[in-house]
Order: sequence, then structure tokens, then C-alpha cells
Amino acid sequence: MRTKIAVNHVKKSYASDKGPLRVLDGVTFTVGDGEIVAIVGPSGCGKSTLLDILAGFERPDQGSVTVDGAEMTRPSAAGILIAQQGSVFPWLTVRENVMFGLNGHAHGDKRLVADHYAAMVGLSGFETSYPHELSGGMLKRLELARALVVRPEILYMDEPFAALDALLNLRMRCELLRILAQERHTVLLITHDVEEAIHIADRVIVFSDRPTTIQATFEVPFPHPRKLSGRAMQELRVSILRERGVDNYSD
Repeated sequence: MRTKIAVNHVKKSYASDKGPLRVLDGVTFTVGDGEIVAIVGPSGCGKSTLLDILAGFERPDQGSVTVDGAEMTRPSAAGILIAQQGSVFPWLTVRENVMFGLNGHAHGDKRLVADHYAAMVGLSGFETSYPHELSGGMLKRLELARALVVRPEILYMDEPFAALDALLNLRMRCELLRILAQERHTVLLITHDVEEAIHIADRVIVFSDRPTTIQATFEVPFPHPRKLSGRAMQELRVSILRERGVDNYSD
């Protein structure tokens, strides 16, 4: 598999009252073209910081990030960040929100394109609705449509479903996998949820406590759709939880 993203010995610190706060301490890994990689780790270990560096919004103190061999120094249209706090415009309709990123004249009829992606995420019939008229799950679908409509090569996803209840979280995961089966993207997913990680990803990277290094990496060798209750999946879940310090976990 061709390397799409290469993270090379990335270090990052922030100033604090007690001196430099070391966050990332030499993180190195690669992501293949079309691969889905999930990163799990404790709160405050630098997962979101790393994603901001990967998306070009921050620069590392040391090390580098390359996409297709070119160093990332600023945000690029090749990658879209879906943040946990949401990014829809409340004064625009669903259709207008999705159309917002369609700049220039290369997209044809922008209304038709926007409606196609609204339908893809299950928002047919809501094209003229405003965000305040949508449920939490529908807002997440809208954010996904806004990201997909510009046809990014990479989706950077920072806890995209964390605010949803368990059932809606599962439904959105299944929806994401359905879309990824139709439209090929490289995905880097930040999550606290080990079950979410093994449900979606091809590989799970476990971060250590801060200052952060890679503690372990797990392949997820099961085809989609995955049966989360299967024994092999549960054994993998237990192994990852133990890396996270949950030694007394029992299924």
C-alpha cells in the first residue's frame, strides 16, 4: 500500500507557568493510501494537537508531516478536518451549507451536487431546513456532507460522534462506513472509544500519557461489516483496553 501520510519524529510543546509543557515526544507512523487509522489515548495526550498538525493548522517544534511526499506547512484542500465541536453555519440551510465549499465553476450545477451529498448522508427532504431544525445526528450528517462534497483525499476526524448517545453513535459509524465503501478516502480518526476504533479502522494506534509516544499498534484484520460481538473482536478490544491500563477488564 502506497504511503499517503508520513509522520516523522514529531515533537510539540506549549508554554506554561511551570515551563514548557511537552505534549508530543517524537511520534512516528505512516498511513497508507485509502487506509483508515484510529488513534486512541488518554485525555490531554495530544491527539487533537497531532491532528491539527496533520491538517496544517499547527507546525511541529521538531519533525515533519508529509502528504504524498510533500511537507505539510499549511492547510490543504486535499484534507478536511471534521472537529468535535461542529462547524455548520446556523444562518444557512442544509443545501447552502453543503454548497459553501464549492468554489469556482468546476463543479457544474452546485445545487445538484449539494443535494446529491445531502442524499448520500440521509438528509433528502431537509435541503431547505436550517441547522436549528435538525437533530444532533442530522447535524453530524450535515457536517459529513460538507466535508465530502469537496472530494477530499483525506478525512481528519476528531471525536466526530462523541456527543451522540450510544445508539446514534453506532448508527453514524455505520453510515460513515457505508459512505467510505462508496467514496474512497484516507481517514485518520481520533477517538476515546475503543469499540468505535475497532469498528471503523484498519489499524489502531495507542498513544501513551503525556509526553506522548506511540505505546502500541494493533491491526484490525476483519472485513466489513464487522460483528462487534464476535470473539476475535472482543479479544482485540480487551488487548487495547489493557494497553490503556484497564487490566481488570472482563467480558
